[in-house]
Amino acid sequence: MRIEQLMVKSPQSCEPGHTLSEAAQLMWDHDCGCLPVTEGNGSQRVVGMITDRDICMAAQFHGRPLGEIRVGDAMAKDVWACNPGDLPCEAEAIMREARVRRLPVVDQANQLLGLLSLADLAREAERQHWKKKREITVAEVGDVLAMICQPRVTSRPALED
Repeated sequence: MRIEQLMVKSPQSCEPGHTLSEAAQLMWDHDCGCLPVTEGNGSQRVVGMITDRDICMAAQFHGRPLGEIRVGDAMAKDVWACNPGDLPCEAEAIMREARVRRLPVVDQANQLLGLLSLADLAREAERQHWKKKREITVAEVGDVLAMICQPRVTSRPALED
């Protein structure tokens, strides 16, 4: 089994020049918590990722309405991705190392082809639960989630009274 069989094909995406309000609306309309950010102007080259959490944190720390903040100012610019021909165990290793729940699936030119989530892997593990030879197990997915959820040791800005 390859990632191309598990991924969401042609996922919704946004561009760095879009507002956070537009990104949030796309997430709401398409029932997703994350959008790949593509270059724009017809290019599907992935340049970032934005999550619903990124939008919330940007609203808090920028102190401006979402319609005044650009996706490019809040997105993660260090993007971890996988390829459609990768095995589930390879995607799990990337998620574990990067501590992310979702990966854009890209081709050799970094063009967006799909999106793979930990939930996609969990659903496949459940489908394979009764097979003798499994390519992915529920326990493996649980281990990845446990690693992703490990607290990071960082200092947080103090909240003002």
